[in-house]
Amino acid sequence: MSSDAVKKRKPKVIRNESGTPETKRGRAEGDQDVRVYNEEVELEVRDPQQDYMLYKNTCAALAKLMAEIQELKAGGAKVGSVEIEERRTQCSVHFITLKKLNRLAHMRLKKGRDQTHEAKQRVDVLHLQLQNLLYEVMHLQKEIGKCLEFRSQHEEIELVSEEEFFQEAPAEISRPHVTRDDQHQLTLARLDWELEQRKRLAEQYKMSLARKEKIQKAIEQKREYLSSLQPGLQNIMQASLPVQEYLAIPFEHMQKQAEVARHLPPPLYVLLVQAGAYGQACDKNLSVSIRGDVDEAKALSRPPEDSQDDESDSDAEEEQQNTKRRRATSGVQLDDKRKEMLRRHPLSLCVDLKCKDGSVLHLFFYYLMNLNILTVKTKVSTSADLSGAVSAGELLNSESLLNCLYASDHGKETPNPANRYQFDKVGITTFGDYVSDLGHPYVWVQKLGGLQFSSGGAQSGLTGSALSASHMERTMKLLRGRLQARLALHKQFSSLEHSIIPVSSECQHLFPAKVVSGLMRWTLMSHQEFTELGFVQHVLKAGLVHETDLFFMAAVERGTARLLAAVVMNPRYPEVAPLFSLSLHWKGERSGRTDDNLRAMESEVNVFRSELQGPRPGLQLLTNQIQRLCVCLDVYLETESQVCDGSEGPKEFPREKMCLRTARGPSRLKPFKYNHPQGFFSHR
Repeated sequence: MSSDAVKKRKPKVIRNESGTPETKRGRAEGDQDVRVYNEEVELEVRDPQQDYMLYKNTCAALAKLMAEIQELKAGGAKVGSVEIEERRTQCSVHFITLKKLNRLAHMRLKKGRDQTHEAKQRVDVLHLQLQNLLYEVMHLQKEIGKCLEFRSQHEEIELVSEEEFFQEAPAEISRPHVTRDDQHQLTLARLDWELEQRKRLAEQYKMSLARKEKIQKAIEQKREYLSSLQPGLQNIMQASLPVQEYLAIPFEHMQKQAEVARHLPPPLYVLLVQAGAYGQACDKNLSVSIRGDVDEAKALSRPPEDSQDDESDSDAEEEQQNTKRRRATSGVQLDDKRKEMLRRHPLSLCVDLKCKDGSVLHLFFYYLMNLNILTVKTKVSTSADLSGAVSAGELLNSESLLNCLYASDHGKETPNPANRYQFDKVGITTFGDYVSDLGHPYVWVQKLGGLQFSSGGAQSGLTGSALSASHMERTMKLLRGRLQARLALHKQFSSLEHSIIPVSSECQHLFPAKVVSGLMRWTLMSHQEFTELGFVQHVLKAGLVHETDLFFMAAVERGTARLLAAVVMNPRYPEVAPLFSLSLHWKGERSGRTDDNLRAMESEVNVFRSELQGPRPGLQLLTNQIQRLCVCLDVYLETESQVCDGSEGPKEFPREKMCLRTARGPSRLKPFKYNHPQGFFSHR
């Protein structure tokens, strides 16, 4: 090929869509005659609107050419004719144009995405800087708060008043010319005076200790003399013990108690005999003792009669007629009559019920002579310290410990119908005002003493010792069960207040191995606070709540979900299961009245109590119910739709429980029943 032909040859046009700038620059340097065609450079100068119009025109021209080819073929033109080939060539050119427009559209899309990504990165950097600044501001605010709340140790010292300081302190310490105008110097001077006083008191304390040691030495000398007499007395006492042990009769104790028992009123005597007989025959951990003033009991010839004499009626009429002239005197007379009517017998009984863990239930029985009823007071002694749990304050309260030992027996009113007429004469409206001082007149207490009064219930026909014996065994078992239940609840409440749900090893199979939801709060509520809750009104209307019940609030949380459970605990727990009312705060507020699944969760802990009872006597029921509540909350959140708006992102509550079906029926109930040992959840 000649050089002239080379010169006349047109320069090449290279289409490069993806080549790098370096390769393009290298090609340009290697061949000066080559012109590089880059669509990215062309894209910057092209107008998208013009490309869109070009696309429409190209499509229209292409459709027109296709129609002409179809007309030519329909007119009999052959496939390889010149007219058809020209139009096919023009169609190919239009297709090439469409491909180019397609590439340009994709390049514009990629460029737009890159610009959007860069803008998002800039926004993220600015947001991170903002968060850092906000964190620094919060840290500085905390430090400022700590500085403002700082309290010096001298503020905890109770200093003498300023007037007393200037009167008693010497001038070299008080320095009135300086301290009266300077509060700081005044505080320093008062602290110096406090130090001087404490030094003086320390010297007095040392002198008192020396004097105390001298007195103790004198006491020790006298004690040694008295202790020398003790061995002889002990020998005499020890000599008689083998005989008493051999005969299994504590003769001295029985003799003293039998002598004192002669002065007991009949109800207390029946109780003493029957409780002692039951303790010897069935319960070795039951002991009975007599307390009170024996001499005063001997002085009583007979207990006062229940009915008032005729003079009391005439006195009441005179008081009504002469209230203005004798107001003070009549008031004193009524107080004296009330005290006389509510007078207790000087002797009382103490029944001690011991449990295996070393705890003791002390029952103090009293007899009101004029009212002819028995009352009881309680006291609990334990080997362990029970002051840790704040919410357990009402469990061992002597005023409410024995409430509803038998159903509907609150012990607030006297069971003797005759007492109502006696109270009217002396102005007593209700016996409940005197319960804290006199004790509770429970119906079972009257039956243990052989007393039975006519009432709306059926009468057994037994009286005296037979009536006491028929109720002794069941009552003692209920009393011991009540103490064990309250002590168990006390330990459980201590763990619940620390957000720990104690589940015994015997009940582990009732729950899955992993429970994510946890108890965050366990607090005690009053009856008024409970009635003010909105999601418990259906329970109040149903009459399932009484003032004698105990009320608690439990908060179970997982992530952003918070489940509130209002718990009503009957005094007869665990015979009567606790009642739970639920309210869920997650994506709004819902309760058992508005959400079928929450109602199903309430059924899991309230209705199916037999599954959560655990080993007898079922003292783990409450903690098992709370643990079941945590499991149900896990199932509820894990099976609930996590993303309602269709946006992408990780779920807040990942699926961890194995469920056969996530929902069933028109109400879309969730599977809350746990199947052991398979480990899956199903519907009931």
